[in-house]
Amino acid sequence: MKLMHNDDPLKVLILAAEIVPFVKVGGLADVVGALPKALQELGHDVRLVMPRYRQVDPEHFHLQTLISSMPVPMGSYQVEVNILQGTIGNNVPVYMVDAPRYFERENLYGYTDDGERFILFCRAALEAARALNWSPNIVHCNDWHTGIVPNWMHTLYYGDPFFEHTATVYTIHNLAYQGIFGYRLLEVAGVASKGFLYPQISELANVVDVMGRGILFADSITTVSERYAQEILTPTFGERLDHLLRSRKERVFGILNGIDYQENDPSHDAHIHTPFDINLLDKRIENKIALQEQAHLPVNADIPLLAMISRLADQKGLDLISQIVYPLLDQGIQLVVMGIGDQHYHELFQTLAARYPNQVAIFLTFNTETAQRIYAGSDMFLMPSRFEPCGLNQMIAMRYGSVPIVRNVGGLADTVQNYDPASDTGNGFLFNDYDPWQLFAAIMRALTVYRFKDVWRTLQIRGMQADHSWGASARRYVDIYRNALAFHDSGE
Repeated sequence: MKLMHNDDPLKVLILAAEIVPFVKVGGLADVVGALPKALQELGHDVRLVMPRYRQVDPEHFHLQTLISSMPVPMGSYQVEVNILQGTIGNNVPVYMVDAPRYFERENLYGYTDDGERFILFCRAALEAARALNWSPNIVHCNDWHTGIVPNWMHTLYYGDPFFEHTATVYTIHNLAYQGIFGYRLLEVAGVASKGFLYPQISELANVVDVMGRGILFADSITTVSERYAQEILTPTFGERLDHLLRSRKERVFGILNGIDYQENDPSHDAHIHTPFDINLLDKRIENKIALQEQAHLPVNADIPLLAMISRLADQKGLDLISQIVYPLLDQGIQLVVMGIGDQHYHELFQTLAARYPNQVAIFLTFNTETAQRIYAGSDMFLMPSRFEPCGLNQMIAMRYGSVPIVRNVGGLADTVQNYDPASDTGNGFLFNDYDPWQLFAAIMRALTVYRFKDVWRTLQIRGMQADHSWGASARRYVDIYRNALAFHDSGE
């Protein structure tokens, strides 16, 4: 079916478990914090819904109570919730489901009742739209937390006049996290009569896979880069859902995430030592010196400074780094790492920093201010991921003139082109196989090119000139929304 082209404004309700600036665990929060602003600029009526966690202070974010004591059906019982309202951007409404028993907790995720918590969130989001008499054209769901909604549109809400012309779009940010629960969740969600859905997949035959339901029932499915949309159709990247995804591949679209150009602007970033742009690239060196000072490394503008900002986990390629880190340090480089994750990687980098205090610095935290300084001060940025649906860090690094060294997968492959000296093309360094010595070879290529300052400057400029803003991606989403409506209205 061809994508529709229509100038009518859309009413879009976006559901997500986390949204910047309120709470953030991963890239999902960045995407859902930025996309609505770009959609609004295109003339659409966009509203968001998320849980009101303990971490979201109503006073700090100027939240107002919009609906009090709204009953939400949960299987055989009801839960009363309040709906609070905040805003992002140019007064884009953010509705927050306030249910202290479910969300007033130390962490966002990781509880035995996570399934029930997010069922409540999703049901409350839809009932809030009804209470506000605002019938959306699109309900845009994100990751497993909201995967039940497309299922409901074919069951609980089927034939409901309020949602009769509402299509669902389901975005997979990371297929590895699917929301796997037992049969009781179907009862809480009110869809037990349909039972399990995957008799043909032995590992999924007797469990509830919430993300799988989102994929099965959504009018359109998106994921966060063109390459990842193709990869997840294969057993290698499909996380046991590749069979299901292939059965719906006509509905699967890849749209590369953008980055927020207001938040990530080296010419106006208050967090970095010295603002700069393409025409003032010589000033960038002051940020490198400031980073070396902050990291307690010897100040030397000529030493190649490699950086990594990441969850410290195998998926992000930390197992590859650990296998080559000693020969890498023998090259005389400096390495700055920021992130938290698996304890053995915490210990590895702490040991390295103690043993090589002139070469290695570790920030076991995530701090936006320090992150921006690392982007602005590093020469090279490492992302050797096993898989990477989109990746935002490599785009931010390029915007700040740090040259990426990445694996040729997912969104990394869609945004970084390998430098080829023969044709003088490319903006970074790629390696193909998930192999430590391929990564090492890519770093060595980069270190060789780094010695030629004019060539290196060209790579920096290419990265800084690349357009990874949200404008183009938002227009693609609008096309997908219209496409989903066409699917929905055709009854296919």
